[in-house]
Amino acid sequence: MSKFTPLDEGLHRYMVEHGARQDPLLERIERDALAMGSLASMQIAADQGAFMTLLARAIGAREALEIGTFLGYSAICIARGLSDGGRLLCCELSEEYAERARGNIADAGLSDRVEIRVGPALETVRSLPAEERFDLVFIDADKKTYPDYYEEALARTRPGGLILLDNVLAAGYINAPDDEVPEERRESVAGLRATNELVAGDERVDTAMVGIADGILIARKR
Repeated sequence: MSKFTPLDEGLHRYMVEHGARQDPLLERIERDALAMGSLASMQIAADQGAFMTLLARAIGAREALEIGTFLGYSAICIARGLSDGGRLLCCELSEEYAERARGNIADAGLSDRVEIRVGPALETVRSLPAEERFDLVFIDADKKTYPDYYEEALARTRPGGLILLDNVLAAGYINAPDDEVPEERRESVAGLRATNELVAGDERVDTAMVGIADGILIARKR
């Protein structure tokens, strides 16, 4: 007997319709991303957003960090899940994306709890005090740097806090033979493989990988 149910488009659509309460704002941001063509893959899926909001609420998160913001969909989902008085710090490389995200976050009424800092995310995170501050961290930026993002985030996450790493299935290439990985993906796939191996063997965390969207690796700091 199979231990999983393969998803086709119809089943995934059913899951989104019954498990992700997208409001008109999130639907509009999703349409805006789709209008950007191949760049739309940089935005999280609706079911993933609902999952992250639920996780934030479940752990009572107050302080959160996001590495890679794009148009702000994921930031809105995280911020909506924070406890009263919660704060989300977002790291975004592109000033253009940051400005669009700020507009969307303002439309969501969340400007008072979300800050976006523009620049290389690793520099931004390393500039933060190395103290156990964050309850929730979401990593969704350049994949080759994931191992470094993970280490820096872990140092700044409280015991019991969660780190979520996106795209850990690499569009299905994560366990493909090297010669079957497109050349333009090889660097990112290598970074994701290194990250998955790092977290799987890291005794500092409890971990689970879930098959939502392109795969989310969850690490809970012990």
